[in-house]
This record gives sequence, C-alpha cells and structure tokens, in this order.
Amino acid sequence: MTRRYFGTDGIRGRANGVITPELALHVGMAAGLVFQRGEHRHRVVIGKDTRLSGYMIENALVAGFTSVGMDVLLLGPMPTPAVAMLTRSMRADLGVMISASHNPFDDNGIKLFGPDGYKLSDAIEAEIEELLGADMSAKLAAPTKIGRAKRVESVHARYIEFAKRTLPRNQSFDGIRVVVDCANGAAYRVAPEALWELGCDVVTIGDKPDGFNINREVGSTSPEALMAKVREVRADIGIALDGDADRVLIVDEKGHLVDGDQLMAVVAASFKEDGRLSRDGVVATVMSNLGLERYFHSLGLSLERTAVGDRYVLEHMRTHGFNVGGEQSGHIILSDYSTTGDGLVAALQVLAVVQRLGRPVSEACHRFDPLPQILKNVRYKAGRPLEIDSVQKAIAAAELKLNSHGRLLIRPSGTEPVIRVMAEGDDRDLVESVVNDVVEAVAAAA
Repeated sequence: MTRRYFGTDGIRGRANGVITPELALHVGMAAGLVFQRGEHRHRVVIGKDTRLSGYMIENALVAGFTSVGMDVLLLGPMPTPAVAMLTRSMRADLGVMISASHNPFDDNGIKLFGPDGYKLSDAIEAEIEELLGADMSAKLAAPTKIGRAKRVESVHARYIEFAKRTLPRNQSFDGIRVVVDCANGAAYRVAPEALWELGCDVVTIGDKPDGFNINREVGSTSPEALMAKVREVRADIGIALDGDADRVLIVDEKGHLVDGDQLMAVVAASFKEDGRLSRDGVVATVMSNLGLERYFHSLGLSLERTAVGDRYVLEHMRTHGFNVGGEQSGHIILSDYSTTGDGLVAALQVLAVVQRLGRPVSEACHRFDPLPQILKNVRYKAGRPLEIDSVQKAIAAAELKLNSHGRLLIRPSGTEPVIRVMAEGDDRDLVESVVNDVVEAVAAAA
C-alpha cells in the first residue's frame, strides 16, 4: 500500500496546508479505532511543542479521539521523549506528540507512540492510513460512550524525576556552569529546572517561546547563539536541544561545537568501562564519521550502520540487542532509559562523564579526530541518474581511488529530487577529487 500520509517520523507538513484540522480530526478517529483493544476504558496522552498551530491541531485530535470513545490526557508543551515515557508510565493505549521537531514554526506534525512508548510499526501505520481513506461515521461512539478530556498538571515533575533517575544515586553537578538552549521549544520548562535541581549554575537561552520563534536562530540546528553565550558567561558547557528535545549537541568551554558522533563516543566508552553495554558495539547511520568507527575499533567495539534516520537506528538496536545508538545530528538513543532519542537524558550522561573525569569538556568530549568529510548535492529533474552507465563507471572509479583509505556514500534523498554524494578519508584533496568526479558524472546524466 502506498503511504500517503506517514513519512519516516509520523505525519509532517505545513500547518493549515498539509496538517489541517480536518486531517488531525481523522487521524484521532482512525488511530483511536486502531488502538481500541479490549473492554477497558481506553486513553491517549497528547503532548506538543510550542508552535502556534499546536492549539489548533490539539483540539482537532481531541475531537477525533473522544468521538470514538477514547479519554484524552493533555500534557501541554513537553519533549517528545517525555510523551513516549508518559505513554508507558500512565498506562495509555496511545501517545501523540504534536511537533515538527527542528523545522520552522509554520510546519507541524503528528507523531504516534504505541502503549510500549515506541513509534508505530509500518503495519500499524498502514492500518491507520486505510481508515483515513474510509468513511468512519458508522464507527463513532454511542452518546454514552463518548470520551472525556482533561489537562494533567503534574507531568513536568514526573519527567524531571525520570531524567534525574538515569544518573547514579546522589549525583550532583554542584559548581558546573551550564548554558542550556531550549530552542524556544518543548523543553523550555523541564530542561533548566532539571539541571538546576541537580546543582548546576544554569544560564538559559531559547526559553521564551511565543508560538513563532521555535528553532529560530537557536537550538541544535542554529548553535551559534549558544556558542557565543558560553564564551560570554564563561560557562563550563553548553547544551543545545531542538524544538521537541529529542536531539542534543554540546558546546565546550571554548565555544566549540561537539556533534553527535563525539557524544556517542563519550557515552559508549563510559558504558563499556562500567560494564553497561548490552553488546560490544554501537548503532549509528551511514553518515557517522569514519573516525568514530576507528575509535570504537580501538576500544574493541563495532559500529553497526543503518540508513539515515533515528527510526532505523532504533529498529536495528531493538532487533539486535544494542543499548546505545544515535546520529551525527544529535539523536542519542539510550534504550536502557528511553524508547526514542532524549536530548536531556543524553546531556546528563555526558555531564556525568565530564564531572567524573575532572577534565574540561574540550578534552573529555574529544575522543577522535574526524576524517575530512565532504557532502555535495546534485539536483535532477526526473528518472534514475544512479542507474546510468556513465554514473556507475564514475562511482566504481571513485571507489578504486579511495581504495580502503576512505568511504564513499551516494544516495538519493527521501524528500526531494536530489542525489547526495558524500566521501571521507585521510586525504582531504583525494576526498574532494572523488566527490567532484562523481558529482560531475551525476550532473551530466541528470
């Protein structure tokens, strides 16, 4: 069945363009029907980030869920991983996060979690899609069975306590000055409060959402403001979350950015030292730097690679029993604690390592020197340029040039007519030459 609505991370698009009240209403009805299993009173939890359109989508979803007999618990602005956790903790049949993550404010999205807190399988999404295209009026609840909705006020404290409990008992960060950038998003309340309760001297930016400014010149996709603030207040560390707080990047005391590859290295090495790794390896995507792979090999660990997307990382982790995984972009998945990426929990794990080592972040979080990595995009109009003979020959020649001294990755984008050409290796000039040769061949074919 062709997927009309669901992408790799729920349903996402322009608010009042793709994500309309009508669509949200029908998603609530369809998902509510799919997750009515058994005779108990069914419930769904709904969280959101700080986008203006969240109010509109939230109310439409409430109408949809209650119309098919589900009770609704409204969480208000909460991080995506908090919604996943609370779905399990509150014994809900379904969890919903209204967010477009790191996108601008005029986009929004609907992410769904099953009762186990994990994102839905393709098969369940297909069931929901099938209902979205059907007339559901005959399946509406009887007047006596219509659901109720209420707002829950205690959830912020529950999530903060959950995040703190991922650390050793009596862990304290007294004396550590932290700048936390909440991206004017879902974590603007919980992240600063959790850090303060753990003893940090907290300076906060990106904590004044107005419905329009989520991710605007702040957050993990625009870390420049955080880098400047860390230098200005002479902080020990900066923490950059994104709009729904499922990813994190770190800034060291010098104002330099630390990406997700380095953070995976920090956490995995710590877990290995403590005997907490469930397997001798970590799961990352094809975009993670070859330097990370070599670093793990030096520790006796493997690096398992998946397609780009935290969904694929998590699927591989669950299938093969890994408990640490992530992406260069800052999705860090620690499955002992969370069923999705959790920016705050990952940041706390990094802070614990920094404190234990007693070294500045610039040293504690620099585990390897990244290899030169060059990525270029080639736009095409139609067809399949990668299947053309001249392109395949150019790719083969490029791989021969690298000859085990690097890595070549060529893939079509999943969201636009673009071929992405990436190479990395020890010799920057060689890497650039290889990328240019392939780009030239693809451009000529396109």
